[in-house]
Amino acid sequence: MLIGYVSDERYVALPDVQLEFEQASQSIEVRSRASGAVYADIEPGEYLVTLAKAGYGSKRVTMVVSPGQPFQFRLLKDSLLGYAWPKWVQSGEKSEFRVHSDEQFKLSLWRYGWKKELVKPIGWFDEHGPRATVQITPDGDYTQTGVQWNKFGYSSPNHKQFVTAPQRSGLYYFHAKGESGKFFSFPWIVAPATPTAPTAVLLSNITWNAYNSFGGRSNYIHPDTLPPTPTVNARLELRRYTDPNHISYDTTDYDPLSFDRPEPINHIPEAEEITGPIEGRAPCHIAPTEWRLLGWMEREGFEHDVYAETQLHFGTLNLDDYKLLIISTHPEYWSSEMYFKVKSWVLERGGRLMYLGGNGLNCDVEFLDERTCIYRNDDSRKLTVAGSTYESRFHLRQESEANLLGVVYDERGIMTAAPYEVVDASHWVFEGTGLSNGDTFGHESQHQRIPGGASGHETDKVSPSSPPNTKLLARGLNPDEGGAHMVVHEPGDAATVFSAGSINWPSSLLVDKHVSQITANVVRRLSQ
Repeated sequence: MLIGYVSDERYVALPDVQLEFEQASQSIEVRSRASGAVYADIEPGEYLVTLAKAGYGSKRVTMVVSPGQPFQFRLLKDSLLGYAWPKWVQSGEKSEFRVHSDEQFKLSLWRYGWKKELVKPIGWFDEHGPRATVQITPDGDYTQTGVQWNKFGYSSPNHKQFVTAPQRSGLYYFHAKGESGKFFSFPWIVAPATPTAPTAVLLSNITWNAYNSFGGRSNYIHPDTLPPTPTVNARLELRRYTDPNHISYDTTDYDPLSFDRPEPINHIPEAEEITGPIEGRAPCHIAPTEWRLLGWMEREGFEHDVYAETQLHFGTLNLDDYKLLIISTHPEYWSSEMYFKVKSWVLERGGRLMYLGGNGLNCDVEFLDERTCIYRNDDSRKLTVAGSTYESRFHLRQESEANLLGVVYDERGIMTAAPYEVVDASHWVFEGTGLSNGDTFGHESQHQRIPGGASGHETDKVSPSSPPNTKLLARGLNPDEGGAHMVVHEPGDAATVFSAGSINWPSSLLVDKHVSQITANVVRRLSQ
C-alpha cells in the first residue's frame, strides 16, 4: 500500500530514506523509492515513524496511515540556515534568531548601510546533545504554516535565543558562521521607536516572501497549491517548463504563504561589498539591492527611517510623521489597505512619494495574520482577453496602480537592460546633471543578472490610467518600446509622485553619476 512520499525542503523527492513504522509490538522497515514514494504492507492506523538518511536530519513523527491519503514526510538537509522572528521590529523590541546548523556556529549582528558595521558578536552556539542545533521541519506543506523552528526542544528559557533591536533604524543582517567556514546571512528590519527623519524608506519584504520558495512553494513555483507528488526533475515536470502555453496564474484561489521561513534568496556573501557587482538570479531585485539604496542614502547624507512593508499595513508606520516615502527596486505586492492609505496621504494630505523600482504595486495581498498572507493573483488570463482594459493583477481587484504611480508594468522590454534618454531636460529633476534632450544616462549598473543599464529587468510605462498631469521626463531605450518611463506628477497641495519605472534603477545609484544626481535632486526637494 502507498503510505506517502518523502521530500526535502525544496519538495524534491528523496529516494532511499529509511523509515521504521512502529505500532504496539510490531515494527517494519521500508525504504523510499526513486520518486520518494513509500510503500509498506501494514494496516491502517496510527504509527510512530522514524526517518533517517545520510546528510539529512533524522526525526520521529506520529502519523496515521490512511488508504488513498498519502502522507507527506519532509526532511531537512544538513546545512547552515537561519532567520529572525519577527523579521521586522521596532527599536527596543526583541526577535528570536532561529538557526539550523549541523555543526557549532558563531553568530553576530551587523548593520548594512554605506558600510557593513559590526553591531555586536552574539556568541558561539552548540549543545551538549548530539546534533542539537539541527532543526526539523513539519511534515506536509509548511509554506502555509511556517517552519516553526525553535518550537520543539526549546522549552527552557535558557534555550530561547533573543536579540534586542538596536536604537538606530536600518537594515540589519545576522551573520552565522560554522566551525568549518560555512556562512549564511539573514536580514532583520529595524524601524524606529519614534520617527527620527523626514523620509521613510520601505523595504519590500512582501515581495521577498513571494519569491521565497523554501518549502517547495512560492508565488512562482506551485503558487496555487503544492502538487500531490514531489519533484524528481523540474524541467520534465513543472508546467512552467513543459507547457508552451503556461501562465503562472490561472485560477482564483491560492493557498497562503508564510513569512515564518528562512529566505536563502536574501543571503549576502560575507565578502560582498556594497560597491561590488550584484551576482545571482534573485539578489538583483530584493534585499541585497535595497541595501544599495540605503547605502546610497547614507553616502549622500540623507537622513531616513527604515520600515518593512508589513509595518505600513499593520499601522506601525504613520505616514503623517513623514514628508517623503520611498519605495524601491521591486515592491510588486501590496495590500489594498497599503495602497489606499498611501494614495490618500498623497492626494488628500500632500504626501510625497518616490518609486525607485519597477513592476510595483502590481498585485493585491490579503493578510490572514502577521505571519501569513495570500497573494491574490486572480486569473491573469483576464488581462489578455480581447477587449480587456485591465492593466494589472491589482487592477483586477482594485484599480490600476498607475492612478498613484503614474506608470504601470507591462511585459515589453522584460529581461532587457538599457540606458535612459532625456525627454524633458528643462525639468528640475535634471538640475546639475548637464544633460540635454536626447542625451542618454544610466549606462552603468551593478545588476549582473541583466547588465546593460538603469532601465531594465522589468519596466513600467505611462498608461490610460496615469493622472492627466503626468510628465514624461525620460524613457529607457530597451527594445520593442520596452523602456521604463521616468515620470512625475503633482496632484497639488505640495503632493508629488516621482517614478523611475525600472527594477534596475537602484542598481545604478552607486555607479552612475547621473542616476545618483537625479535621485538626489528628487530626495532633496521632496524631503524639505
